[in-house]
Amino acid sequence: MRAVLTLHHPRLAERYYDSGQWRDETFYTLLAKRAKEQPDAIALVSKSGKMTWTELLHKVDLAAGAFVQKGLQPGDRVSLWMSDRAEVVIAFLACSRAGLACNPSLHRTYTVAEVAELLSRIEASVLIAEDGWGADHDKVNLVDAVADRAGHAVVWTPEQLYANGVAAQTKAANDPDSLAYLAFTSGTTGAPKCVMHSANTLLSNACDLVSAWSLNADARLLCLSPLSHHIGWVAVGQWLVSGCRLILGTPPVGQTLVDWIVETEATYVMGVPTHAMDILAAQRSIGLPRLGSVQAFYMAGAPIPEVVAEAFIAQGIKPQNVYGMTENSSHQFTHPDDDPEIWTGTCGRGGPGYEVAIFNAEDADQPAAPGEVGQIAGRGANLMLGYFDNQTDTAKSFNRDGWFLSGDL
Repeated sequence: MRAVLTLHHPRLAERYYDSGQWRDETFYTLLAKRAKEQPDAIALVSKSGKMTWTELLHKVDLAAGAFVQKGLQPGDRVSLWMSDRAEVVIAFLACSRAGLACNPSLHRTYTVAEVAELLSRIEASVLIAEDGWGADHDKVNLVDAVADRAGHAVVWTPEQLYANGVAAQTKAANDPDSLAYLAFTSGTTGAPKCVMHSANTLLSNACDLVSAWSLNADARLLCLSPLSHHIGWVAVGQWLVSGCRLILGTPPVGQTLVDWIVETEATYVMGVPTHAMDILAAQRSIGLPRLGSVQAFYMAGAPIPEVVAEAFIAQGIKPQNVYGMTENSSHQFTHPDDDPEIWTGTCGRGGPGYEVAIFNAEDADQPAAPGEVGQIAGRGANLMLGYFDNQTDTAKSFNRDGWFLSGDL
């Protein structure tokens, strides 16, 4: 399989390593580190149950063994099309162990034909797909569609991750700068672009968030956003960096989200403003004065209505107001020691992993004047490695001084 070209630049990398924004850690090495430090602590909670760090590491090694037996090589691509279940996290971490690039951004609303087309674009070697998942799963045969459009890819069920029953014996991949994550953008203005990230470009933002909000192993992080969305991987990064407990957002059958938040004793909840509004409405409808053990509520993807932020503040929950993109993660965010008006009216000041500037809306090479509406741009350790197999859009996304242009005013 041909090599993937990226924006990785040795001199910038040296600067990020020297500043501590990049580190010699992959997602898998962080998993192994947590399993050594707290082997019997609960690592992952999903609708099917709980898993300790030791149990999770074993499952990941089994899945990596299946990839190795299949003959996959570092740099090959694996796509995931599943509900929020433990196997999504396990497959992602197994890809990290084997040096594979994981593409988890296939949404439930996609059709089989759309998924087959996206697999073809990234030349995926394996698709792990849950039975009954997708917009038209009952009308189209997934295996046949993949064979027609992406004939080199094979389709596995989640259970086939463990079918071999033999853990990987090869040495774990240990390059945190190689391609580790592929995510398709929404494609609202055309064909979806495919964002490329390394472990370092994703984890640098996670380190900023963990440091600013003092997350540690005692935290219980519940992610309401599905793992097919980038917020889910911001959550995974913080989980691995802090060693906390990760709780997936789909509750067991018969439970509401409020039930799930209270039962799991979540202390840090991540989602979008509509999640927050729905939860606050449900909380009011059942007369629950406080949302369990929640201490902070992350909201990204759209501006937070002030009334929503104020409703959390009133019950002692700090709103984490966030701005970012798949290309640069949750780079702009409020801090726990901010004044309430900062929480409710802004998206904060972010962390050291990304700097922001505003450029003229008509000429992106010229800074915007004070008080002028301009385009948000940024650069730093959080930034993607470019768009997969798309030199044109990658080049067009930067101004002449190397600032990434968000397209947002």
